[in-house]
Amino acid sequence: MKVLAIDTSNQPMSIALVEDDTLKATTTLNTVLNHSIYVLPTIDNLFKRVGWEPQDIDRVVVAKGPGSYTGIRIAVTTAKTLAMTLKKELVGVSSLQVLASNLPPVADQLIVPFMDARRGNVFAGIYQYDGDQQLQSVVKDQHLAFAELLQLIEQQGKAAVLVGKMTKRIQRQGLTLPDQVELLPASYAFPSTYRLALMGEKLAPVKQIDNFVPDYLRLTQAERDWQKQHPGAKPQNYVEEV
Repeated sequence: MKVLAIDTSNQPMSIALVEDDTLKATTTLNTVLNHSIYVLPTIDNLFKRVGWEPQDIDRVVVAKGPGSYTGIRIAVTTAKTLAMTLKKELVGVSSLQVLASNLPPVADQLIVPFMDARRGNVFAGIYQYDGDQQLQSVVKDQHLAFAELLQLIEQQGKAAVLVGKMTKRIQRQGLTLPDQVELLPASYAFPSTYRLALMGEKLAPVKQIDNFVPDYLRLTQAERDWQKQHPGAKPQNYVEEV
């Protein structure tokens, strides 16, 4: 299977081409702010480097969030457009699960990927490898205060490792990590689209590409503004997701 994997859910932009579990080519940029300028040229460059045509791929795998609103939309919109245009399969994978997969299988240890969501909050989930060395969700991905995340980890009663970038906004909260929690070096916080592709190979493709939307895990600013202007109104899909 030939896979194109795309992740622009946070500051790093990472794209990879994988064939039958073998990484053919990959590019990760951590210096750009506008992924929309670079994502398509990077994909085109990778195709040329490995001698593939766009039509050669079998599946597009995308990190579907959570993360940056704009970043998620860029990756998901690009993935959906390519899948529909080329008539290829599309698979979405949690951006947090991609971070968790940076760790190899470790027995009885929780893996807690997180991303700064501003205002003292983070996007986070809790994962663990099962007996078959498959990464499983223990606590679903969610948007919560960093202090609440630490409490949630303590409630699990197991040793855990945090995988993510400890930004200055998080550090300013002055919170102390529980004794059983270890923060891994920042090098673990970079997404691997090679691992994204491997996970995406094992999942069933979406049935309706047109209906595929990102996992924002919180309201957009437009939705929050609308709710302020319409207190008590029943939520509706007034904001287009993609």
